[in-house]
Amino acid sequence: MKRWYVIQIFAGYEEAIKADLQKRIQETGMQDKFGEVLIPSAKMKQFFDAADAMKDEQLFPGYMLVEMEALPETIRLVTTVPRVTRFLGGKNPIALSQREIDRIIAQMKGEVKLSVDRHNFEVNKEVEIASGPFSGFMGVINNIDEENEKLSVMVSIFGRMTPVELGFDQVKH
Repeated sequence: MKRWYVIQIFAGYEEAIKADLQKRIQETGMQDKFGEVLIPSAKMKQFFDAADAMKDEQLFPGYMLVEMEALPETIRLVTTVPRVTRFLGGKNPIALSQREIDRIIAQMKGEVKLSVDRHNFEVNKEVEIASGPFSGFMGVINNIDEENEKLSVMVSIFGRMTPVELGFDQVKH
């Protein structure tokens, strides 16, 4: 049964590696053991361009998806292609679940939005910690790191204000 596997490759050579892999599959006559070879990419709007053009951008640079039967000869064929580093999972490749594949394909079609939610956190505002070792504690936001989605929250522990680093999903307003 054909399943989807992730291979790690040299970033920037995705198209060349895909062509090499498809050529080797043809040469060895193993077309029945392989399905699609995907380079996950999506059309994304580039705001820094003058015309705000849509460009095809890699979703996972340095990775490619291969639909195949995981047999010793198919694994060997893929790993001997130049610039292919390894399968995710090493010597025993791990297949992706159908849910993961559906999500990646939806992302490629533009049906999944990536981190569009904006937070409403403000410095010096009180929040309740919802999960983790300080669950149930109240604290005051000291710093917001939007890029890494982290907060520095001052929490009173044994009567002393102590900074605690938390993810956005660990606090309630």
